[in-house]
Amino acid sequence: MPILSAIYVRLPNWIGDVCMCLPSLQALLDTGVPVVACARPWARDLLSAYDLAGFVEMHGRWREDRAAVDAHRKKSRHVHTRGLLLPDSLSSAMVFKFAGVPSAGYRDDGRSLILRWPLRKPPASLHAVESWYHATSQALTRWGLATKSNRPGPRLGLKLSARNLALGRQAAAEAGLEPGRFVLIAPTATGLHRGRVKVWPHFDALTRSLQELGHVVAMCPPPAELAEANANAPTALRLAPLHLGAFATLTALAGLVVCNDSGVSHIAAAADARQLTLFGVTERTRTGPWSPRATCLGSSTRWPTLDQVRDTACELLRQDPDQ
Repeated sequence: MPILSAIYVRLPNWIGDVCMCLPSLQALLDTGVPVVACARPWARDLLSAYDLAGFVEMHGRWREDRAAVDAHRKKSRHVHTRGLLLPDSLSSAMVFKFAGVPSAGYRDDGRSLILRWPLRKPPASLHAVESWYHATSQALTRWGLATKSNRPGPRLGLKLSARNLALGRQAAAEAGLEPGRFVLIAPTATGLHRGRVKVWPHFDALTRSLQELGHVVAMCPPPAELAEANANAPTALRLAPLHLGAFATLTALAGLVVCNDSGVSHIAAAADARQLTLFGVTERTRTGPWSPRATCLGSSTRWPTLDQVRDTACELLRQDPDQ
């Protein structure tokens, strides 16, 4: 069998999903085979501390994406490649197929004939982290490559570059935020889940209540969510938007992150931040934060009350910050 030139991995399109794929990415890197990440442009900053052999930007237009992967493969002289598709879409399989990258992935969306190594999906009861890691370990087994473990560890283990650590600390310092002494809230969540809003409705009241108790409450929304964040928590200290790696650093500096089941929850989990994640329309067993430092309230049918969130937040803030 020829020596592999590289493994190309197609990462999902959402921030939270990329965070939940970090154990899978690390398993690929642990093989010692060069790894090329194919993902949305924003993922480049989030993954900047990883020793990748390349990063190919994906924009969701399969012909353009195919051309980008093919051009990178040829420029890098990756003759003998393997591909791992973590998204289930037909288009992602077509991109790698027609870019000359034989691939493994779950046999979904009618793409079994396109995949060189179609994989059977595990039980639906698995958490998303476990499901993607299962696909990764199965693919590596098919390729004759060893894995350190057949199961992901308890933490996502995001690596942060020195630059992003410095930028996150600088942002906190310029805002007068002392590490471990502020609450970082994320009072927004993009999109709907089965027609229902994914934002807990009491962030304003929670912010004011915590401020009355002497806590500093800050937020750092992205530009597209700035208006909604200001409306949902008008008295919170607002920081200027940060790139994802620096924002992940900010979550780790906070004494507590309070957020919806959203990308912020998964960034905080990836950064090993202490967090309180609120559920009201989504299922925590499938997409909840993968972290021993995460506390979850609510369910897929009922949001937690303001009193429940405030009391839980205060209890977490009283605990040792390293717990």
